[in-house]
Amino acid sequence: MKRRAFLKAGGAGAAVAASSALAAPAIAQGKMQWKMVTAWPKNLPGPGVAAQLLADRITALSGGRIEVKLFAAGELVPGRGVFDAVSEGTAELYHAVPAYWGSKSKGILLFGSQPFGLRADEQVGWLTHGGGQALYDEMYGRFGLKPFLCGNSGPQWAGWFSKDINSVDDLKGLRYRTTGLASEMCAKLGMAVQAMGGRDMFQALQSGALDAGEFIGPWTDSALGFYQVAKNYYWPGVGEPSSAEECGVNLEAYNALPDDLKQAVALACESLYNPVWTEYTTKHAAALQKLVAEQGVQVKMLPESVIVAMGNAAGEVMTELREDDDELVKRTVESFLAYRSSIADYMVYADNGQMNARALDYKY
Repeated sequence: MKRRAFLKAGGAGAAVAASSALAAPAIAQGKMQWKMVTAWPKNLPGPGVAAQLLADRITALSGGRIEVKLFAAGELVPGRGVFDAVSEGTAELYHAVPAYWGSKSKGILLFGSQPFGLRADEQVGWLTHGGGQALYDEMYGRFGLKPFLCGNSGPQWAGWFSKDINSVDDLKGLRYRTTGLASEMCAKLGMAVQAMGGRDMFQALQSGALDAGEFIGPWTDSALGFYQVAKNYYWPGVGEPSSAEECGVNLEAYNALPDDLKQAVALACESLYNPVWTEYTTKHAAALQKLVAEQGVQVKMLPESVIVAMGNAAGEVMTELREDDDELVKRTVESFLAYRSSIADYMVYADNGQMNARALDYKY
């Protein structure tokens, strides 16, 4: 996941200057020059790589009629400022994750990841076949944005811990980095939840300001060096069974496009979802082997009692969302829960059955 605001904040003066300079798309010789701002350092393994792929693919699928230039976190606006920057027209589109925008609406958090929620393929299923995209559009339309999913990290990890977790009592007071709805789940278990970027998480673990934290998974986590400051790597990351990456497009700019270019932007996002997801999965697997063999990382499973307690806490979070004052949030959570119930019943026989069978001891 839960990608993180792994950023180097820029100065306020630079952001104001960028806003005045970039308020409208430059058009030269029939070409539009669009700015993509991201929540990531340039080419950070995982989300930073995916953001550049998306910028390049929009340019290619538009036949060069939309030239997308990527600005990493802090280059034009801070990573956590990309939502507002595109909403206000400072840039035309951003690459980030819905988990960062809970202050805008709790309902937004459901479109990226949900504790004990949907897998990466199920997330697309909900949006495409379960009514989720219409709710996604309605929610982001409030802020002048058109949203698209454009990738997924797959299952995230519970993260890096400085000490063993043997019971629910070990979580109380634990200073832990996470984000999104997982933050609310953990807080209900007495954890002292903190939100911060990847570099800040490394420094906090190193100094002892944090006891534990999760970021994404082995590929990205290796690049950030968390294994240097904590050796206990816990799974499963039930706070984020998947974490969708999104592209938010300024709605006015999107609506001004001719139909073929609207299709180019949409197809660029849709066509990258599986390649990004499968790259994460493939490189997570290879990175985990190296972490264990070369860095002495101890892979450990959370006790079942802890997982059950987290599940109960996640249920409390969902109950609160169902009682939210915002009617759109209520409709969103009911849609999510209905799809989750249906797909979870089926997966017992389908994917769960296949994975359990593959894990049995036999010659192959």
